[in-house]
Amino acid sequence: MRGITALGAGVALWLCGTAASMAAPALTVLCAVDEAWCSAMQRVYEAKSGLEISMTRRSTGDILNQIRAEKAAPTADVWWGGTGDTHLQAGSENLLEPYHPAHESDMLPWAQNFFALSGGRSAGIYAGALGFAYNADLLRKLKLPAPACWKDLADAAYRGRIESGNPNSSGTAFTTLATLVQLFGEDEAFRFLAQLNRNIARYTSAGADPVKAAARGETVIGISFMHDAVTQKQAGYPLVIVAPCEGTGYEIGAVSIVKGARHPAEARRFVDFVLSPEGQSTGAAAGQNQVPSNARSVLPAAAPDISMIKMVDYDFATFGSPQERSRLLQRFDAEIAPTN
Repeated sequence: MRGITALGAGVALWLCGTAASMAAPALTVLCAVDEAWCSAMQRVYEAKSGLEISMTRRSTGDILNQIRAEKAAPTADVWWGGTGDTHLQAGSENLLEPYHPAHESDMLPWAQNFFALSGGRSAGIYAGALGFAYNADLLRKLKLPAPACWKDLADAAYRGRIESGNPNSSGTAFTTLATLVQLFGEDEAFRFLAQLNRNIARYTSAGADPVKAAARGETVIGISFMHDAVTQKQAGYPLVIVAPCEGTGYEIGAVSIVKGARHPAEARRFVDFVLSPEGQSTGAAAGQNQVPSNARSVLPAAAPDISMIKMVDYDFATFGSPQERSRLLQRFDAEIAPTN
């Protein structure tokens, strides 16, 4: 009986150990790119590394808030994707771990500049221009004018016909806010946002949701990054993609290692992979159309040619500071008061 009891105890311990190992992933990643790319990256990396990873998709601003809240005891190892100015804010708050990735020398100039600006705490993985897209079938049915500029979106003809992200949670929407401030000056930008607010049917938490809604015919116009609209157009939806006539801003999507990560060695290996041509090709394979940062990566065939778009000289240093983000968001909440 004692032998049986010992055997049973040993089996119990083995089962507990097995359950613990299954419940504890080798790496925890917070993902801020499209859900399809999050899933594709998880499958490819797990197959390549032989490790089980936890991949959770969240909006950029929500990830920043989580990393801030968990500063004393982080549960995430890597923050992958999302607008670079938000990564810069986290870096300036000492929430990220510096790391020089294996493919640093292969990065395009804009990515190398971003890496230097971050103090080596965040690496650029893709770039994309901001814009909007409208559903051509709905526009025709409702007999609405075709918008070509930011200021066109304030036309009363679009009342309740536009969706945009909420900059408190969406990195895309914060880029929109910062872009308008740089294009028009802050006070004029907020006057325009107040006019635009009358036409907004819904503020979304995720930046790609507005063009997805426009694609499905749930709204006429969605404000998002142009590559997200291209993905919907490739899927067969009747979208017309617009680079605003006044000019527009852009994002550098980034990857960062969380300071105090529980699995630092595996986090570094993951960052090396997502910056490699193989890792960056997972985006195109998942139907994404951002411009990859590695000069050796293949540009997706449908990626918008950002060299042909009128761009602002986006000030990542200013709009990547926590103080400026906080100040602009406080003004946005006070004057625009988004309710959803």
